Amino acid sequence: MEKLWTPNFLTACAGNFLLFFAFYLLIPIFPLYLIDEFQASKSMVGIVLASYTLAALLVRPLSGFLLDLFRRKPQYLLAFLAFVLTFISYPLATSINLFLLFRILHGISFGYVTTAGNSLVVDILPASRRGEGLGFFGVANNMAMVVGPMTSLFMHEKYEYNIIFYLAIATGLLGFIFAMLIRVKKPFEPKEIQPVSFDRFFLFKGFKAGLTLLLTGIPYGMFITYLAIYGKELGIKSGIGLFFSLLALGMITSRLFSGKMVDKGKLNKAIEIGLVVSFAGMFMLASLQHMTDVSQLLTTVLFFVIPVILGFGYGMTFPAYNTLFVNLAPNNRRATASSTFMTSWDLGVGLGLVLGGQFADSEGGLPLAFLMGALMILFSYIYFIKSAGPHFLKNKLR
Repeated sequence: MEKLWTPNFLTACAGNFLLFFAFYLLIPIFPLYLIDEFQASKSMVGIVLASYTLAALLVRPLSGFLLDLFRRKPQYLLAFLAFVLTFISYPLATSINLFLLFRILHGISFGYVTTAGNSLVVDILPASRRGEGLGFFGVANNMAMVVGPMTSLFMHEKYEYNIIFYLAIATGLLGFIFAMLIRVKKPFEPKEIQPVSFDRFFLFKGFKAGLTLLLTGIPYGMFITYLAIYGKELGIKSGIGLFFSLLALGMITSRLFSGKMVDKGKLNKAIEIGLVVSFAGMFMLASLQHMTDVSQLLTTVLFFVIPVILGFGYGMTFPAYNTLFVNLAPNNRRATASSTFMTSWDLGVGLGLVLGGQFADSEGGLPLAFLMGALMILFSYIYFIKSAGPHFLKNKLR
């Protein structure tokens, strides 16, 4: 069996962890920051935060095209550095419009660096353990999801927002150092520049799976952004950061065996199980508001059980989807496959941010938002087993 845990792979995981730590460090405090500093409404918060994801979405197709055409590591490093340096702009924003501009610029660099990193790690992984490797590479994201939000929410109680921004810059720069140490052994072969066409930017074969992933991303964008606000509405006054730790625990637990399922040819089954579990978690989250009248203790207990369920579900689906897109593409279009995979996810998360904000300001509030998210996952499951899953089995290349 080919070796997975090489120093090179560990270095790539460390760089990925620090990049996403800087990213997740700011996720739970941004809504609070915009409300405190600019008196923004929840709808405006959704629009501002979604601009980041939508900017990443728009740059991914171009980044996939360029990453398939030219050397990937230099592009990865440039995008990584731009991503880190953009953190400096947030403390300088004097209005919400200026903050929105900085958020868009940051989203562009994030979209490029994550597409490049995902493509680069595929290049250094042994083919026979790609599904498992991508799963553990994603665990670095989940560990960042543990430490990042928990750290920022604890820091928010004692320090000013600027201190949290400075920590994001410092950890991002450390991640950039690890990224520089990644070695790509395969010699780069210049690609022949082909006529620019739509299919050079998107993997057409991945569109059906992309729709199911998009629908799954919408509820994720909702709860990951508005969870802190929802917790306060439920009367949970402390320990909200623990939600993210338990979410990541569920993801890490599922990825210990989901990657092996994928490598054994059970990719569709991993996605189907993950979607069912994710639906259950979102439905329970939507129901918590009604439980507060029955028992505050039960509401609090379930509030910290649900993230384990959601984490398990998303931890099953995400690496499996990643491998699905890679297996639909020839080797010279891996970056395009990664771009289409991440574009689908980004579009879903971006829509979740906007819709979550709109629902939060409506009469139904966040419980209605989470209920709609659960129904979207249910539709995603039905469409996957009826159409997207069979389409993958018919068209996969490996």
